[in-house]
Amino acid sequence: MLKEFKAFVMRGNLLELAAAFIMGVAFAGVVGAFTDGIVGGIIAAIIGKPSFSSLEITINDGHILIGAFLQACINFVLVAFVLFLIVRSFNRLRPKEEAAATTQPCPFCKTDIALDATRCPNCTSQLAGTSA
Repeated sequence: MLKEFKAFVMRGNLLELAAAFIMGVAFAGVVGAFTDGIVGGIIAAIIGKPSFSSLEITINDGHILIGAFLQACINFVLVAFVLFLIVRSFNRLRPKEEAAATTQPCPFCKTDIALDATRCPNCTSQLAGTSA
């Protein structure tokens, strides 16, 4: 059982997942500071309140605190947008995989034909390696 546990811990997937989690926690701190310091400051300049936590709706004698919810929504949208940009940039930098060839050029007329064709549909030439 100890060997299996060591193999489980030493797998590359687990280490990559741990590194991704730690980076995610650090990134959440950056996004939180951005939304609290910059976005919160801009919104405070617009609405006149320094923090979302003071935003509330009062119905009869009940108080509904919507500030924390708004802050969490802004954090979510910012994290999702930045993650989208990162994945999009990564996909652009990654070399594209070439699909397996499904056609070949006809040796006579040079048009594309299926790999398993025995005769060219364009010039009707018999292809090499096939019998008719």
